[in-house]
Amino acid sequence: MPSSRPPFDHEAALLACARGERFALRALYEHEGRWLLGVALRIVRDRATAEDVLHDAFVQIWSRADSFEPSLGSARGWIYTVVRHAALKAVRDPGRELLMDMPELAALADTHQADLDDPGDRALDTDSLERCLQRLDEARRACVVHAFVDGYTHEQIAERLATPLGTVKSWIRRSLASLKDCLA
Repeated sequence: MPSSRPPFDHEAALLACARGERFALRALYEHEGRWLLGVALRIVRDRATAEDVLHDAFVQIWSRADSFEPSLGSARGWIYTVVRHAALKAVRDPGRELLMDMPELAALADTHQADLDDPGDRALDTDSLERCLQRLDEARRACVVHAFVDGYTHEQIAERLATPLGTVKSWIRRSLASLKDCLA
């Protein structure tokens, strides 16, 4: 059954944050928080660290909302980029050590499965995304997945795929343009 709620206006919420309207940050968190936590968790692989990353990212969103330029991309994409960069920064921190025991791994798997079982209020139409990803060449699809799901740097992807760095960067850029067109 389709939802009767109007779509969330990410751009209006970001612009309200830039004006100092606190309700907008709360609305962003309530609407996207669980998905953004999932992005952070997928990259840092530790729930406590992911929660810290999400907190830091929302502080950045609040303090830097005025730097959002609608002409350069979507507000939702800007928000996810802030979280992704915060998570990657946490992973690259040389003092970070990740230790997980079996109960933590089981809880993480249960959380992931619960997200898969709950189709309501998806952040993105995953069927459409999967369809569009399948249209990409296998190597290009791997680059996109490694970069945006696994959180690898371009250098790590190039090394992993034994492909020149410039080629990886080009594949990712072209693949993102192709995905954007396909999802439009």
